Amino acid sequence: MGSQAKKANQAASVTHVISKLHAQFGERLSEAPAVRERFGKDESFHASIPPDAVVTPHTTEEVSQIVVLCAEHQVPVIPYGTGTALEGHVAALQGGISINLQEMNQVIELHADDLDVVVQPGVTRKQLNRHLRDSGLFFPIDPGADASIGGMTACRASGTNAVRYGTMRENVLALTVVLADGRVIQTSRRSRKSAAGYDLTRLFVGSEGTLGVITEITLRLYGIPEAISSAVCTFPDVDSAVNTAIATIQYGIPIARMELLDEPQIDAINRYSKTDLTVAPTLFLEFHGTSRGVEEQSQMVQEIASESGGDNFEWTTNTEERSRLWQARHDAAYASKALRPDGEIWATDVCVPISHLAQCIRETQQDIRESKLMAPIVGHVGDGNFHLCLLVDKGDPEESQRAQDLHERMVMRALAMGGTCTGEHGIGYGKLDFLVAEHGEAVSVMRTIKQALDPDNIMNPGKILRI
Repeated sequence: MGSQAKKANQAASVTHVISKLHAQFGERLSEAPAVRERFGKDESFHASIPPDAVVTPHTTEEVSQIVVLCAEHQVPVIPYGTGTALEGHVAALQGGISINLQEMNQVIELHADDLDVVVQPGVTRKQLNRHLRDSGLFFPIDPGADASIGGMTACRASGTNAVRYGTMRENVLALTVVLADGRVIQTSRRSRKSAAGYDLTRLFVGSEGTLGVITEITLRLYGIPEAISSAVCTFPDVDSAVNTAIATIQYGIPIARMELLDEPQIDAINRYSKTDLTVAPTLFLEFHGTSRGVEEQSQMVQEIASESGGDNFEWTTNTEERSRLWQARHDAAYASKALRPDGEIWATDVCVPISHLAQCIRETQQDIRESKLMAPIVGHVGDGNFHLCLLVDKGDPEESQRAQDLHERMVMRALAMGGTCTGEHGIGYGKLDFLVAEHGEAVSVMRTIKQALDPDNIMNPGKILRI
């Protein structure tokens, strides 16, 4: 079949599927250009690539019906949560149907005694914690954005609390997933451990919608700490800050958050959030526990920081002050954007063994200066993950190329240090080649799994792997 005939057949298949979906879902299906444009774009540097239509299901059964219809006609399916991903995860590279999961936003079951909860994928992390507030429990994974739990699961999200509570990988107990042929499976039970068969839950956590559509998630919960304190400490250089982080972990201090911000990022935050932080490499810290416990933790870390040259150590248990500090941290990307309003944010990340973190950041900072680019750095210093917020004029091809070259050097530098091309953001279609550089022949094993579960390549095609 010629390419023109193939395109005509594909167009006819899409038209047929949309017609069928419209008959079933009515106003819950949209072909409006503005809607399609929005659902083809996440918060990444990548342009919008809109789907052919957007459909909004309310149940697992409806998701299954959508997938069965799309599978029958080999029409691509792209799950959509809140659109906060950063590597083009929701772009409809081959057209198809975007499944908008935002109205599947019910907390299904709370098992307070078992410290777990079952939710639909459209529940956001802030919504979940509001629901949990009166139970004395909370869900700690905090990627900054008010992302959906389904999206966080699909992208294996983590965030500022990961140094103590882990990532989505450690906190998802079970999933309900609609496979590429419409079958519905449950990957595990609610028990805290199991030795029964393959660990399918971990297979789908981080699969970015390429293996199935996640429609229910069972999550591990934690008790709200009796006391929480936050602290800020400045350092003469990045090495001193990272050495403090390493020593804190080696001493077994159960710190909850440990974030590193470089000088350009502190300057951006001061301007944007109206703070008056010293413009120097800075650690934002948070401690969870009893009142006595968080005081002891804060004092121990202050002593460690002082031995590494840390200064201006200030800590507080005041809720408003803590919230203001961490809101400023979460607004770091917007603060960076304000430094160059005509630039566009290109957010990327790598993760290295913590012993290599200072060197990796130091060499990246030197590369930024030599490239004459603006790129503040923030890092989850407790687990070796840091983020670059490149500010780029996309209309300037020469500047865009410099940014691309800098990005590639940063990733390859991390890989050479035994790290990964992404600690949090995922692969999407923005880091396809880096996945091959990182995993080599193992990518062929991933491809075999993908083809076994999705032989027609309809599940979010073009992401993670080339088929």
